[in-house]
Amino acid sequence: MIEIDGVIVSADILTEPFSCDLAVCRGACCVEGNAGAPLELEEVGILERDYDTYSQFMTPEGRMAVENQGFMVVDQDGDYTTPLIEERECAYSYRENGITLCAVERAAKEGLTEFVKPLSCHLYPVRLTKLNNGSVGLYYHRWDICASAVSCGRKSNIKVYQALSDPLSKHFGAGFYAALTEAEEYLKP
Repeated sequence: MIEIDGVIVSADILTEPFSCDLAVCRGACCVEGNAGAPLELEEVGILERDYDTYSQFMTPEGRMAVENQGFMVVDQDGDYTTPLIEERECAYSYRENGITLCAVERAAKEGLTEFVKPLSCHLYPVRLTKLNNGSVGLYYHRWDICASAVSCGRKSNIKVYQALSDPLSKHFGAGFYAALTEAEEYLKP
């Protein structure tokens, strides 16, 4: 573990290979799991506010899930998460060429909203956790459905934090990302 600007970072974020390989995984992280993607409270309001910008890209089943469940649900741990279609696929997803993608992200790419997608999705496979002392921790969430991303990262020599340069810089700042890059140098064998 290292600390940068009060954020506790698991060292494996700097050392482990990772680069999403949608051609192989087909967006499985938007479909698999036992709950929806974690949401920050302020993101729920943004999802509701911007619904008209991205709902056009959602599936009819996704729109129905939002209509029936709301813009978020509370999971078994009491956390806010995205609603699911039939307790499986994220309601905010859609398919293109057999790959599951995010309707919110598509709306952002088309300039319809500034909200790219929930932070937990944008940072994946890094998870953000609130620690008991009030600080924030970042850890690498390993999941077997991302085996192809690990292989792809290994082949292209891309580490987890490098694959997430945009969302890490956007959320924590360019200085934080620069410090991650510097910290990686110290962790090299």
